[in-house]
Amino acid sequence: MILTYILFAIGFVLLIKGADLLVEGSSSIAKKLHISNIVIGLTIVAFGTSMPELIVNIMASMKGSTDIAIGNILGSNIANILLILGISAIIYPIAAKRNTVLKEIPFSLLAAIMIGVMANDALFDGTTWSAITRTDGLALLGFFIIFFYYIFGITSSHETSTDTDEVKVHSNGKSVIFILLGLVGLVFGGKWIVDGAVSIAEGFNISESLIGLTVVAIGTSLPELATSAVAAYKKQTDIAIGNVVGSNIFNIFWILGVSSVINPLAFNPASNIDIIVTIFTSILLFAIMYIGKRHIIERWQGFVMVSMYIGYIVFLVMTH
Repeated sequence: MILTYILFAIGFVLLIKGADLLVEGSSSIAKKLHISNIVIGLTIVAFGTSMPELIVNIMASMKGSTDIAIGNILGSNIANILLILGISAIIYPIAAKRNTVLKEIPFSLLAAIMIGVMANDALFDGTTWSAITRTDGLALLGFFIIFFYYIFGITSSHETSTDTDEVKVHSNGKSVIFILLGLVGLVFGGKWIVDGAVSIAEGFNISESLIGLTVVAIGTSLPELATSAVAAYKKQTDIAIGNVVGSNIFNIFWILGVSSVINPLAFNPASNIDIIVTIFTSILLFAIMYIGKRHIIERWQGFVMVSMYIGYIVFLVMTH
C-alpha cells in the first residue's frame, strides 16, 4: 500500500516531466521543418499541456474508473478558473482580449453545458442508465475541430501577441530521445496515478469521484498553473487567461471526446453538482469581465475566486 502511494506521487512528476519532454522534442523537430512558433504553440504545445489530463483519462477509461475520468476533467476546469486564474490575478491583474471575452469564454461555457446535456440520458430520455457515449464523444470531437479552425483563423488574420520563448532546437537524435522518454513518462505516470487514486479511494473508503475532482484534477492542472502564473508575473496576461480558457475547451471537447470514443463513460448523477459548478465558474468568469474594470480580473477578484475554490473543496470533502 505504501508503495502505491509513493508511485502515485512519482506518477505526477513523471506525467508533467513527460509532457514537457514530449513538447520539447516535438517542437525541436517541428522547428527544423520550418514550422512557425505560433503554429507550434497552437498544436504541439497546446496538446502537450493537455497530455496529463488525456493520459489519466485514457487510463481511467480503460480501467473502468469513469468517476476518476469525469471528475478529473470537471475538477480541472473548476480549478483552472477559480484557483489558477485567481492566483494569476493576485500576482498581476489579468487583462483579457475582446475575442477571449466575447467568443472563447462563451465557447467554454457551451462545452460545460453540452456535457451536462450529454451525460444526463436518464434525465432527458427517461432511461435508467446515463453515460457519455461514443456518439457523444464524436460530437465533442466535431466541436473541437470547429474550435481549432477558429483558432487558426484568428492567428492567420493577424499576428497574435503570444511572446512565447524561442523554441530550442536539438539534434534529431536528442529530440527523438526526448519524445520517447516523454511518452514513457506519460504512460507510466498516468498508470500509477490512476492505480494510486483507486487504491486511496478504496483504502480510505471515499469515492473515486472525490479523488478525481481534487488530487488528480489539481495534479494534472499543474502545467496550466505554472504557465499562467509565470505569464502573469511577466505581465503577459493575455497568455495567462488564454491558456486557462483554451485548456477548459480542450479538456471537454478533446479529452472527454477521445476518452468516451475509446470507452463510453458511465455517469453518476451525483456529479451533476460538479457540472453545475463548472457551468457557474464559466458564467462567473464572463460576469467578472464586466464587474469593476472592464475586461480585467482585478486582484480583489482573484482573492474572491481562490476563496470560492477553497470553499468548493471543503464542500466536496464534507459531502463525499
